[in-house]
Amino acid sequence: MDKLRVVLLFGGRSSEHSISCATAGGVLGAIDRDRFEVIPVGITRDGAFVLESDDPARFALDPAQLPEVVDNGTRVSWPESAVSRELRVTTASADGGSDTRSLGDVDVVFPILHGRFGEDGTIQGLLELLGLPYVGNGVLASAAGMDKHATKTLLEGAGIQVAPWVTLTRAALDADPVLWQRRVQALGLPVFVKPARAGSSVGVTKVSDWSGLDAALDVAFAEDRSVLVESAVSGREIEIAVLEGPEPGEVGVSVAGEVIVSGRDFYDFEAKYLDAPGVELVCPADLGDGELFELQRVARRAFEALGAEGLARVDVFLTDEGYVVNEVNTMPGFTPISMFPTCWLNSGLSYPELITRLIEVGHARGAR
Repeated sequence: MDKLRVVLLFGGRSSEHSISCATAGGVLGAIDRDRFEVIPVGITRDGAFVLESDDPARFALDPAQLPEVVDNGTRVSWPESAVSRELRVTTASADGGSDTRSLGDVDVVFPILHGRFGEDGTIQGLLELLGLPYVGNGVLASAAGMDKHATKTLLEGAGIQVAPWVTLTRAALDADPVLWQRRVQALGLPVFVKPARAGSSVGVTKVSDWSGLDAALDVAFAEDRSVLVESAVSGREIEIAVLEGPEPGEVGVSVAGEVIVSGRDFYDFEAKYLDAPGVELVCPADLGDGELFELQRVARRAFEALGAEGLARVDVFLTDEGYVVNEVNTMPGFTPISMFPTCWLNSGLSYPELITRLIEVGHARGAR
């Protein structure tokens, strides 16, 4: 059987650049080389597309030196139209000129980008224009999943419980600070202040006293022009992985994992990726059969409410009153130790098998 040529696309312009690189390292180390030919394409922090190393160790997640895509002088060019699938790379030559060579026709693109300019529908839109099949969610679900206000609005419209929230912009806040202060304080303490379009807990602050609100807003506004202030939910933090199956319309849901926070305010960036203490990840979570069934049902409903495809991780609070969806992550952390692949590992699907499933589903969807 001929190998599928897969473009692994990672890095990007968002604040989650290094996490995307770490995910790339995991995928490069585990992808089935007997079935797939990999073209690693990195996006620098400035947005240049470069031909990157195929060495997984190059992108190891080291707290002392986070991985990144550096500008090596190459430039990868996408097909000139939807008629072609040929990828090309240009490299500076010794005589001061440049050499351009073909990287072959692309069968499918695997965009493992986290955050804005990749997870938010922008890259998906580019690939749609070029007619290139790709892994994961489409333009609408990616954009909606990236925007926490849009996610909450869609979930609430589908009858799925979410935490109460207020969305504000700096312009609106400056125009009538008293009005917005009243709306925010009506949520009660504590609250979480979050950029509307960022992941990995970047720019998130827990506020337990209103005196800390202004500083928290400044941190969030540094990431995005739109910010959510959200009521804190008291309950168990449960994460469920959702995966599109090989047959059209088939959706699988994993066992549940649990995030147990004991020595930190919340599950922040350092705890997620830099092995900071105070957080324990447990998978499978200790749940009754009825609780797991209902959590899986809620996760599937959330996936469908966003029109998601390919994959997602649905984060849910299990409270005394029921199930509150916190977030739908349309390109979750995908390193071998991340919760998404861990949930599938405990559901009987290995990390290499998970990568294969995602690529094959994306390729088949493009063919349809």
